[in-house]
Amino acid sequence: MIDSEDREQQAAVSRLLLYYLNGPLAEGCRLRGVLPAPGAVRIAVHAGDDEDGVTLLYEIPHDTVAPYYIPGILRTVLAGTQIYGTSDISEAMGMTVIRLHPEEITPDPESEYGQTLTVVRALSGPGDEENPFLIGFLMRGHHLLRLYVQRPGRPGVIGVDVRLTDMTTALIASLPSLIEETQHQKPSPDDPLCDLLVDLTNW
Repeated sequence: MIDSEDREQQAAVSRLLLYYLNGPLAEGCRLRGVLPAPGAVRIAVHAGDDEDGVTLLYEIPHDTVAPYYIPGILRTVLAGTQIYGTSDISEAMGMTVIRLHPEEITPDPESEYGQTLTVVRALSGPGDEENPFLIGFLMRGHHLLRLYVQRPGRPGVIGVDVRLTDMTTALIASLPSLIEETQHQKPSPDDPLCDLLVDLTNW
């Protein structure tokens, strides 16, 4: 039986890893599934060709890492040679289970595309009277991202420039109030898609 806290973690990991169904987790490695386990999540990864490859289950305890770090942990594990003790190896559903110890693994940094996905996902809800509504975005290179937001019930589109390497939960949560502060606002003569530009690259 999965308790409510495990269920929430499991659901969060499942949502997070959906993106990787469209592309490899690491070179030659593809996501095959996300399986529940008591106190942990098991990530099914197929390494190699479809016919000649092997599917492994990487088990990650819920109490050692937040879901956000799991893709980076998997990239680290899949990109290098790892040594596992016999107590960390078992079998389930005909697959080898490898229990990971996230506290001993440095997550591989997220790519620029992955960082963009994280930010856009966080802002892509329908919004409400107090939050901006994300209506577009443009990756501008060198970890710069322009977000196009429109506040509910107000005219005009605001372009918001952010640096992906600086994007934190705090900045994402503060975005609705930051775009209202006039010291951040300026005209946008070079971008006809927005009426105002808010530069948060040095926030």
